[in-house]
Amino acid sequence: MGPDYRKPFITLEGFRSAAAVQARIMSTSAPALDRWWLGFDDPELTRIIERALHQNLDLAAAIARVEQARAAAREAGAQLLPTADLTVQAARTHESLESPIGAIARQLPGFQRDQFESDVGAGASWEIDLFGGLRRGAQAATAEAQAAEAEQVGTHIMVAADAADAYLQVRGDQARIAVARDEVTTDERLVELIECLFRSGLATDREVAQAQALLSQARASLQPLAIDAEAQLNRLDVLMGAQPGSYAAELKSPQRIPPAPAIPSDDTPANVLRRRPDVIAAERRLVASNARVGQAISEYYPKISIAGLLGFESLSTDHLFRAATFQPEALAGLRWRLFDFGKINAEVAQAKGANAEALADYRQSILHAVEEAYAAGVIPLTDVLDADRQLLAAQDQLTLTRANTDQAAVQSFRAIGGGWGS
Repeated sequence: MGPDYRKPFITLEGFRSAAAVQARIMSTSAPALDRWWLGFDDPELTRIIERALHQNLDLAAAIARVEQARAAAREAGAQLLPTADLTVQAARTHESLESPIGAIARQLPGFQRDQFESDVGAGASWEIDLFGGLRRGAQAATAEAQAAEAEQVGTHIMVAADAADAYLQVRGDQARIAVARDEVTTDERLVELIECLFRSGLATDREVAQAQALLSQARASLQPLAIDAEAQLNRLDVLMGAQPGSYAAELKSPQRIPPAPAIPSDDTPANVLRRRPDVIAAERRLVASNARVGQAISEYYPKISIAGLLGFESLSTDHLFRAATFQPEALAGLRWRLFDFGKINAEVAQAKGANAEALADYRQSILHAVEEAYAAGVIPLTDVLDADRQLLAAQDQLTLTRANTDQAAVQSFRAIGGGWGS
């Protein structure tokens, strides 16, 4: 029952300015997407990202959700198969003389109020899936498990990118703090010189005030940088599943800002979408919602089941397994919600509405993925590289630009689905 799934056909044009990106000159080759962070050639960055991927709590929760979804898919698939069980039981009863049985049996000679009964039986039952409701349910559960797997990959990518972003901001802040401290030292010497000249009558009040203002400005720039560096260290600890302050000491010593690796420039929108876990998850949820429509429609039709029981029942365990105690049973059942069609109509409408919502979410995920690839991927990377060249003259701005370049590269790898094997 219900519509068979057909993947929506969506056409996308190639990335704008792709030729300009391919023409840029990079000193390094593009790293493998599944471990893009190795392209930064920074052992500390690699260690932090791998620690985050092993310890992050959001990722641990995503893995647990995958296990739940897989178990639900196995359960839905098992409903297509017969079920069997084995029963062994023994009962001892002291019969009431006032019960229906006791009131009659107590008049019989040899009646014993203490009774013992034992039985052994094996039974099997099977719902015959004539109209495919169980199969549609199994399809939906399988697709939902696949969506959970894709979302886990998405969390994996996010954790790696966020850890890299926080690390690079720390290194950028540390480098800028070093520049600011040098600037404070220089400005202090300048103030001393200007004040000395002022005392000798060779400088004016205005020149002294200007030198002191420059010194105050340089000193004031240190605190925001220190605060941001501390915040990013705390962010890293949380990403690594630890209390803030746990690993901060490991990064207290300033290190160079690693150069950004090349970003793969020969990608097409189709390749990006194929790697994007959010798009994959949205498409799998669309598959699941489509199957749920068929599962709901199957409720208009009867459910047929068969069951059988083979067993032995006796008042004595010594006589249990004999021809006289053999007690087989066969059952056939039909369940039909014949007078419940109003509720079924509502269930079908709800399933179709969920399918329409899933389709809209899928299309939106594609547009969002392409937008992010433009906003944080191949297009702005050229701008960042141009800015890097233009700001070489200003050391503080150069430091900031290098950090921004690395962060832009991280966002690019996130946008094109880097961090897992496609």
